[in-house]
Amino acid sequence: MSDNQGIPDPEGAANLIDTEYEIGQDNIETSVGPFSLDIHNPVFLVSGLTIVAFVFLTLAFQTEVGPMFDHLRKWLTSNLDWFFIISGNVFVLVCLALIVTPLGNVRIGGKDAEPDYTYFGWFAMLFAAGMGIGLMFFGVLEPVYHMAFSEPIGVPKPFDADGNIIPENVAAAKAMGMAATIFHWGLHPWAIYAVVALALAIFSFNKGLPLTMRSVFYPIFGERTWGWPGHVIDILAVFATLFGLATSLGFGAQQANAGLDFVFGIPVSTTAQVVLIIGITGVALVSVLRGLDGGVKVLSEINMLIAALLLVFVIAAGPTATLVSDFFSNIIAYGREIVPLSMPFGREDDSFRQGWTSFYWAWWISWSPFVGMFIARVSRGRTVREFIVCVLIIPTIVSVIWMTAFGGTAIEQVLASNDSQVHEYVIASYSPELSLFGMLADLPMASITSFIAIILVIVFFVTSSDSGSLVIDTITAGGKVDAPVPQRVFWCTFEGLVAIALLLGGGLGALQAMAVSTGFPFTIVLLLACYAIFKGLADEPR
Repeated sequence: MSDNQGIPDPEGAANLIDTEYEIGQDNIETSVGPFSLDIHNPVFLVSGLTIVAFVFLTLAFQTEVGPMFDHLRKWLTSNLDWFFIISGNVFVLVCLALIVTPLGNVRIGGKDAEPDYTYFGWFAMLFAAGMGIGLMFFGVLEPVYHMAFSEPIGVPKPFDADGNIIPENVAAAKAMGMAATIFHWGLHPWAIYAVVALALAIFSFNKGLPLTMRSVFYPIFGERTWGWPGHVIDILAVFATLFGLATSLGFGAQQANAGLDFVFGIPVSTTAQVVLIIGITGVALVSVLRGLDGGVKVLSEINMLIAALLLVFVIAAGPTATLVSDFFSNIIAYGREIVPLSMPFGREDDSFRQGWTSFYWAWWISWSPFVGMFIARVSRGRTVREFIVCVLIIPTIVSVIWMTAFGGTAIEQVLASNDSQVHEYVIASYSPELSLFGMLADLPMASITSFIAIILVIVFFVTSSDSGSLVIDTITAGGKVDAPVPQRVFWCTFEGLVAIALLLGGGLGALQAMAVSTGFPFTIVLLLACYAIFKGLADEPR
């Protein structure tokens, strides 16, 4: 198997994989012309033309599509919340089973495979791609919100009607606020990513199949994997990835715009956010052209260092002793509440389950083809057990540290004074994109740290965009990881255009609606992938 192609050589591959796994090579079509295209027909054509039409129609009928997107999001999250929540639980259980069973001894890439990246480079890439923008946007917002409005999830509010603190309710509300936040950023989302990444890695590096979603389903569909069943799976993966990314880019643009207004007085407006998306997409294009090692890896490592510096500053400048103590109590609260929060029925918390959890699970699932394929590409040489532990457990711990530092500092500010800026932006006026900057404003060197936060949001924005472009290009090129440059440019450009179209056609609600609507059918794909993983690992040497 060629290391730089990602598609096995039909003759040499027979020595590397089981004979039952055969490649439908006749479906990989090459078209070389003035633009040097190398595409997998019809996946590229169907998904590409559909996305172009979607952007055109959304921009042409902005007034009409806004209410439609809003209705779609509400219907999906209110009627299918049970399905998303149960599926999320299944993914966690599958990952835990792989850690404790002998299947965890299988090595990705074969018995003699060596890791391509150091632990630091590996963690940096998977974490920056996985949820960088989300941690920046929700790191302050969500802990404070759930703490202040904790009544729907079973704990009395810490404030009375006049905004005065009710001392006897504070500890329980604070614990529940952090537990609910960690629930959304802990084991469940990373289990979703791990299932997709492991499935792709095993069937590509161990079975010699193309690095694309359809390959995972060879044990289920057999040779039909290379026909229309496989085409549909890959097209769904493209749509899920593109709209999941567009949601994150919309969050990133809103937060970057809010930060620029907070620091430099640049007004918050849709126009400013569109300009930001265009500019950052341009930077992402440069990174895409440089490739995985020359662009994405370098930016991811830079981002991790900046994020680590900001994290250390918040811990040092905030209530340090309280944060250290809260880290352990937050893990305990998460462990205590994870089962009740995972229940799809039986609690009077529809607003939490439908407004937060079901959207989050759909959003993570829509991101999973992108993040999963990206993690798979950089994970060769790890054992399944090592892979699951590192992709599931370690990022969860890092998320707990992040949420404890940023959310815990913000909670202490809110409890100390109703005049804090976090109180204003989260509880009083609800301006979520300003919550991070409100927390930083009450710490030393606010102008400097706020500017660093803006840079961090933008670089996370870029790493998500360029990583996503490389992944979509791989899917639409039939698994090739070095498809021609014009195709990378096409997908990177249209990621930005989709985010702009949704922002103009319905704002944040439209972005969320498309993430949920593409996440739903792909959830079914992932549930089938769980079976395929066990089937594929069962005949691997351990």
